[in-house]
Amino acid sequence: MGLATAATSAETAIVIALGSNRPHGRHGRPAEVVRAAVKALGAAGFPAGAVSPILNTRAVGPGGRDYANAVMTSSSALTPPQIVAVLKAVERSFGRRRGQRWGARVLDLDLIAWGGGVWPGRLLWRQSRGVAAPHRSMHLRAFVLAPMLTVAPEWRHPVIGLTVRQMHARLRNG
Repeated sequence: MGLATAATSAETAIVIALGSNRPHGRHGRPAEVVRAAVKALGAAGFPAGAVSPILNTRAVGPGGRDYANAVMTSSSALTPPQIVAVLKAVERSFGRRRGQRWGARVLDLDLIAWGGGVWPGRLLWRQSRGVAAPHRSMHLRAFVLAPMLTVAPEWRHPVIGLTVRQMHARLRNG
């Protein structure tokens, strides 16, 4: 898979995207929220293998404020739905509340890639609702691909067949 992790034979490599565009009372500005989230994810069972630099990116949609975005690699023996449940719990611990889609948020965590391949399966990937791995929109999001270039440039999307480097170049070149 080409990810820097400390995966054991019972675990698979994963990529988690982290983003924030609202300050947090204890952690401070969005970039500090992202740094704190990396530590919180480690405490929640996802120790960081590699962490990208934090990039400032424009908000997509009506979110307004610019984001601090990063990705990290880790490993887990959990299934994608179980991983997402932990990610949502970490978001809630930072004060995240469900609200407007694309709205401002103190912390946004997404499972981007799962070394086990495709979840829930190649045939159902596009039609399925709920948890999907790899993330259905990752190939369209520069705020995911740009930081992922620094930690897993040769990771190959199991459905599209392109590497992160190739997806990023296509997105950048239109």
